[in-house]
Amino acid sequence: QVQLVESGGGLVQAGGSLRLSCAASGRAFSRTDMGWFRQTPGKEREFVAAMPWIGGALYADSVKGRFTISRDNAKNTAYLQMSSLKPEDTAIYYCAVQGRSGSLYSPGVYTSWGQGTQVTVSS
Repeated sequence: QVQLVESGGGLVQAGGSLRLSCAASGRAFSRTDMGWFRQTPGKEREFVAAMPWIGGALYADSVKGRFTISRDNAKNTAYLQMSSLKPEDTAIYYCAVQGRSGSLYSPGVYTSWGQGTQVTVSS
């Protein structure tokens, strides 16, 4: 089991930037696929980005070109750099680590989740 703690959320004006961090502890982080999701009240958890441990990155169409996922295995930390933020990016953002086989786009393959960090983008 891996424990995850997100940080870096906050209030930002439209067009601004934020960097979210996800600190991991527990089992080997460097060989785990991880992802970022977001959720707003009354809606299902939405895929944002994912990074397989072997490299590469996946992005939702809504954030492609604006968000960048990265990881520092030496620090057991993953990041989500968010730029050109829009009011519709307002949500609670969660990082997660994959524990089941399947598509990294699906929240069902992730078995460890952080507590979430609130991102609010004002217009």
